[in-house]
Amino acid sequence: MAIPFFKEMRIGGYLLKQKLLGRKRYPLVLMLEPLFRCNLACVGCGKIDYPDAILNRRMTAQECWDAADECGAPMVAIPGGEPLIHKEIGEIVRGLVARKKFVSLCTNALLLEKKLDLFEPSPYLFFSVHLDGLRDHHDKAVSQKGVFDRAVSAIKAAKARGFTVNVNATIFDGHPAEEIAKFLDFTTELGVGVSMSPGYAYERAPDQEHFLNRTKTKKLFRDVFAMGKGKKWNFMHSGLFLDFLAGNQEYECTPWGMPARNIFGWQKPCYLLGEGYAKTFKELMETTDWDSYGTGRYEKCADCMAHCGYEPTAAAAAFNNPLKAMWVALRGVRTSGPMAPEIDLSKQRPAQYIFSEQVQKKLSEIRRDEAEAAAAKAAQKASTAA
Repeated sequence: MAIPFFKEMRIGGYLLKQKLLGRKRYPLVLMLEPLFRCNLACVGCGKIDYPDAILNRRMTAQECWDAADECGAPMVAIPGGEPLIHKEIGEIVRGLVARKKFVSLCTNALLLEKKLDLFEPSPYLFFSVHLDGLRDHHDKAVSQKGVFDRAVSAIKAAKARGFTVNVNATIFDGHPAEEIAKFLDFTTELGVGVSMSPGYAYERAPDQEHFLNRTKTKKLFRDVFAMGKGKKWNFMHSGLFLDFLAGNQEYECTPWGMPARNIFGWQKPCYLLGEGYAKTFKELMETTDWDSYGTGRYEKCADCMAHCGYEPTAAAAAFNNPLKAMWVALRGVRTSGPMAPEIDLSKQRPAQYIFSEQVQKKLSEIRRDEAEAAAAKAAQKASTAA
């Protein structure tokens, strides 16, 4: 569980500051989505189902920097879409690193070798390459052959240039524990850390058959971790989060721990679930009804065990109980015996489906802005001609 020591110290200092200030809710990682456009169409993804007018929109570098300043989280993850499509991505990352933010640039790596010259190695910069498994499994997951080999080639090229590279894997139903273990063996041979998270059941994802429920998630991760006893798998997670995935910790989601900022604004309540948007981070924190979300509270959250909701919970738990965290780190994840009690779903409120409403609202704003820009340009042209 090799998170760099100096990064651990910085994050620990940040957590201590929040505690001393008496803050109940605070961000740990800013999920910064400067665009939704992607050069893949993965069957489990619910992030790219937008009209072209929205897929063609981009956050500016200044908007990205302002979001990081406004939020104040010590870490910034840049997912998408595919961030390397963004023409200003090098400038965006440089500005974040200059602010001493730990930046995790998430990419499918199809453009990574071509774009490496845009970046400089830094202890604050990490490439997080998306790999859902070994060759056949990954290429099937991303609906395109050859992607695995190109990603591995890009990983090796980035490492050779002095960059820190990790891989991230989204785990779905139907992926045998034995195959996941072989994948983790491969990441060890490749010399990269790995993060894993159960796939969130996006309502708009093309493939609805392979999302894990919580019981299957816990059993699967127990089986995987049991196969890893004595091996040197390098997880980029806290030990308590891994223990949670194996069903040993009774955690509740803390969605404010990884707030999301994208072209729509600050997404309520989290990176995975879009139920409205706030104009500012302050508005997001103060106007979101946090108590109405999470497993046991809202139907859409019923099966979620994703990192963006529960990794901040685990980080806070490790800070509050360092002896427990140390014990888990020393003994490893427990893979047998009773599991922690599951959250009661009997009182969860029913799901609301407002995606189309949000899209239409954004399209109206885009058309209004384009009309105003065209009118201003016409007025300027007429004034010049006069």
